[in-house]
Amino acid sequence: MPIVTIQVTREGSGPGRDSVTAEEKASLIAGVSQLLLDVLNKPLQSTFVVIEEVELENWGWGGLPVPEYRKRLAKGD
Repeated sequence: MPIVTIQVTREGSGPGRDSVTAEEKASLIAGVSQLLLDVLNKPLQSTFVVIEEVELENWGWGGLPVPEYRKRLAKGD
């Protein structure tokens, strides 16, 4: 029984959106489940997918919180 956890930042997938939509989550679940069926022959009914949305300030990259890292990257630092 595979259990897959997908973590995404809570910032949405487009301008002005602050979360991933229910439709996008459903697509992720279907896609990951199908991949496990195709690659490992794991039945869809035995695959569990968990999607965790994490607040942007709770992620870090390059030694910095992601918002700060992105600011510096945009400046060319």
